[in-house]
Parts: sequence; structure tokens; C-alpha cells
Amino acid sequence: MELCDHSGYELSFFLREKKISAQEIVESCLARVANVDGRPGSVDSGEMTLDDTQKVHSFISITAEMARDQAKKIDQKLANGENVGSLAGIPFTTKDIFCVKDTYSTAASRIIANFKAPYTATPVARMLEQDAIMIGKVNLDEFTFGSSNESSAFQPSTRNPWDTTRVPGGSSGGSAASVSAAEATLSLGTDTAGSIRQPAAFCGVVGVKPTYGRVSRYGLIAFASSLDCPGPLARNVTDAAMMLQAIAGADRHDSTAANVAVPDYVGFLDQGVKGLRIGLSPDYFQIVYMDAVSGEMIRHPVSDEIKATVYHAAEVLKEMGAEIIEDVPLPNMRYGIPAFFVISRVEAASNLHRFDGVKYGYRTPQTLSDLNEMYRKTRNEGFGLQPKLRILMGMYVSAAQYSEQYYNRALKVRAMIRHDFDQVFDQKGKYRLNAILTPTTPSTAFPMGDVYGDTVLMQYADQFTVPANHAGIPGISLPGGIAADGLPLGIQLLGSDFSEADLFRIGRAFEEGTQTEAWRSLKPQVLRAGV
Repeated sequence: MELCDHSGYELSFFLREKKISAQEIVESCLARVANVDGRPGSVDSGEMTLDDTQKVHSFISITAEMARDQAKKIDQKLANGENVGSLAGIPFTTKDIFCVKDTYSTAASRIIANFKAPYTATPVARMLEQDAIMIGKVNLDEFTFGSSNESSAFQPSTRNPWDTTRVPGGSSGGSAASVSAAEATLSLGTDTAGSIRQPAAFCGVVGVKPTYGRVSRYGLIAFASSLDCPGPLARNVTDAAMMLQAIAGADRHDSTAANVAVPDYVGFLDQGVKGLRIGLSPDYFQIVYMDAVSGEMIRHPVSDEIKATVYHAAEVLKEMGAEIIEDVPLPNMRYGIPAFFVISRVEAASNLHRFDGVKYGYRTPQTLSDLNEMYRKTRNEGFGLQPKLRILMGMYVSAAQYSEQYYNRALKVRAMIRHDFDQVFDQKGKYRLNAILTPTTPSTAFPMGDVYGDTVLMQYADQFTVPANHAGIPGISLPGGIAADGLPLGIQLLGSDFSEADLFRIGRAFEEGTQTEAWRSLKPQVLRAGV
């Protein structure tokens, strides 16, 4: 086993015991990147080759020298007997939607491909303060607009380490793939409708969407400001808990960061699940969508394989002492995607106005007659299809004559979804749940190009994840098994506000209860190939 294949908590222990050095960890990760990743994404990528189709392509930029410098400083601290941070020596990647000082921070878009950030986002800064080592910045859907990673302006886009003909999910696909392929131990992603949890499920890793405001958004290039949540991706629950411990908390730079004490997530992990009430909802075992022709609502149940995976997890947790409550009603979650379409587009259109070619980023090289023409041509050339669609839809549904029909109604639906969760988590109510157990996604990772281009269909890959973003509650996706097609299956736990410690407890118990199951020993395709 290479050093890069070890968990974060193992690496941290080995480092403090001086059995390994931080520099050795970095070199192991960089060697893995060289073996499995292929060329980094670029706005001038050229033609795809056969080799490109067999690589992961997690990265937009690899910060090798920065990582080596960080490692040397950590090793020197240890040699001098100085204290090191809680994440000392643990390698991580950063979704390239976060600003990191003196690095290109691109949002995977041509329009800011040349933007070098003058400051570092708070979540990244907090990881660096705890002596984690940044290996590089990873690919995503352009401005996080997508569920497959394919919309990135930086091609080749990321591929799934379990099967490179499949998508890694999105928008944090580069983050999930880099952790799955052990190019890094941790990754910092963002979740707006499931953008951490869905790729985590597709790539067989742990992904955490914290409570809204649990982690500062300062330095995050925003998609939908009322929905965006930075959070961890890791290969196990303990590493995810360690990372959230480091990045959570109030921030004077972000008025939406919650001033709520951060508990000892790692300390809670081994408390078990005895006495916890975990719910199963029939509303999370079907996809509900409107038929474009008839206008009727279609109900499509999830596969027996996905349902069986969730019920197996429930049985494991029941045997460990949890109480399983079935038939929990969450009737309004089916409206999560339509409401997200409206709310997110309005907020995205507003956030994208700043990218105009005047202050920073791309500017059209064409001859111009006036400022308005410069705006039009710059934005036409700099933005990909997905940002353009979101700007147009956002402007339309927020217009005075349509806002009551669309935007205000979507806000009411959001409140209804929140009310559903409030009722089932109410400790004086009928259900008194500590968590809800669901599938993370309605399918395994879909083939590259299979859904891309159908914005509506792709969005429904997030139907089980987006309600948590509307409600602001935390959620965690865990590897739940391997499907018949050889791809990972994810299970999801949802909890009440700031209940991350309970979700980590449950997730850790599930890991312990399934540690001897055969699927736990399986590796992604790119690691089975002799790497």
C-alpha cells in the first residue's frame, strides 16, 4: 500500500510518530497523480486521445511546489519539537471554485481562466492553518452548473475512477474523483443541490453537506448564495469529521457563517447508535417529475437494487441498537427540483453580473464600438452554455411580471420543504427522528455524454439531495455497496440543524457494521490496473 492510499488519521498518526515525513506523503500523492490523472484540464485542450479516455483528469492545476514547501515546513516543525495542526501532513485538493492566493481560481470557466486570486478562502485557509497540504485545484462543472462535470470549460473533464467511461458526478466531480483515486486524502467541495453528496455517491467516497452557515463561504465564487455550502469529501467518516472540525465555525468575513460552537466531531464518533431514531420515507424511493407532453406527474420508483441497499443499511444500524421508523412522510420533497430551478437561476444570474470583462478576467479581443458591445461579446465568448441558460432563465423568472408566478411561489415551496423536516425532527412530535436514511442518487454514475445537454433530466439526478439545501439541514453520503454494474451505490443520512455529530456517529457505526462485507475490499478501476 502506498502512503497516498492510507487514511488521513493514519497519516497524521504516522507523521507524529515520525515513522514517515510530510515530504514522503506529498511525493506519494504526486506519483499517484502522474500515474492516473493524465493531463490537467485546459481551455485550449485540443483533440481527445485514447489515453485521455482512460485517465481521471481531476486537476485543473497541480500546486506541486507549494505542496513541497508546506511539507518541508511541517517536517521542520516536528524536528524542532513544535506543535503541528490537527490535519498535519494530510494531503487535500480544492475545488477550483475557491480562491487561493497566488493561484489561478477559474471556476472552470473561460471568463476567469486568467484570474489569479489576491486572497485565500476561509475554508482553505483554515485547512492550511491546521497544516494540511494542498496538492492542487480540481475540476468542476462551469461555475458549478451541472451534475456530471462535463460542462467544464477545462477539458478533458473529470472521469469516474471506477469506470472512466462514466461521469464522476458534479459539480464537485474533481473533488470526489481525486479522493476516490487516492490522489489526495481529503477534498474541499461545495454543495448547492447535492454537488458534494451526488459525486461522492458516484465515486464511492464520503461527502458531507454541512448545515447552512456551518462553514464560511468567504472566498467561494458563488452559484446560489442561499444554497451554497462548502464541505468535506473523504474516504471514511473519521477523516470527514476531522476536516469539518477544522473548517467549521463563525467568520468575521461572512455574516451568514453561524456563530454556533463547533462540537468535537471526532470525539463523538464512537458513541454508537443505540437509542437513535432513524427514519425511512417512501417519498425517497421514487423520482417524481412532470411529463413534458401530458403535463402529468410521473412517479418512477428507484431500482430494487438501490432500495435493497438502503434497507440493508437500516438493518445493520438496527442490529447495532438504532430504532428504525418506517413510512415517514416527506411529501413536499418532490417539488425540490422545480423550486431549485427557479431560486438557483435567479441567484446565479445576479452573481454572474460581476463577470463583465472590465475589472478582471477574460475580455473579448474583437474591435468594439462601445461599452455595451464589449459586455455582450465578452460574456458571449467567455461563458459556456450553462451560465448563459441560467442568466436567461434567472432574468426571466425574476422579472416583475413573472416573479409572483415563479420566484415567490418557489420560495413558498422551499418553506414547505423545511416544514416537512421540522415536523419529523421535532423531538416532541410524532416521529422524533435523529436522522433520515435515504438513497443518495436514483442511479449509479451515468455514461459520459449520456445525459449531458439535457439540463432538466440531469437535474433530477439531484432529487434526493436538493431538499436538504432548501431546508438548510446537514446531510452525508456514505458508500453503501457496489451495484451489479460494478459501480458504487451511495446512501444518505439527513439530520436537523447542526446535527453533524449525530450523522457522523451513525456513519461511523455503519462503517463498523459493514467492514467485513466483500464490497469494502473492492478498488476503483484505475487502481486495479496495477497502480
